[in-house]
Amino acid sequence: MVTGLDLVHEQIRLAAGLPLSFDSERASRIRAHCIEHRVNAEDPARGFAPCPGLVEELTLPAGPGVRVETHLYPGYTVPSYYDSLLAKLIVSAQDRPAALARALRAISEFSVGGLKTTLPFHRQVLQDERFRSGAFDTSFADILLQENAHAGF
Repeated sequence: MVTGLDLVHEQIRLAAGLPLSFDSERASRIRAHCIEHRVNAEDPARGFAPCPGLVEELTLPAGPGVRVETHLYPGYTVPSYYDSLLAKLIVSAQDRPAALARALRAISEFSVGGLKTTLPFHRQVLQDERFRSGAFDTSFADILLQENAHAGF
């Protein structure tokens, strides 16, 4: 989504004995900004504890520059003994501000009824000026959780 190259297609070409369809100059050309959200069945207010359960309702975001990879459907039961990943939401746009706006819209359209998810935490991250400006480090999630402990996500 950043370079316009389909890496899976290229892997299949290589496996078939064909050369790559691009050169290193094209591969290094950045043409977009992308943000990926890993939406989990977890409760941020409880240290991201797993939250298995029944998916009662599901609304997925869509539109230009929005991709959702998921196995979910209404009626699916999220088990307690596997990875809690529900979906990957990937957004792309011409630059970071546009990608942030698109991500916030997509997160606000995304809902999974019946269990706790990390969607409210993602929304909080996207709205935080430190994240929006790029002025954060690996401690950002812990700081955000402490600052919003009263919110309950």
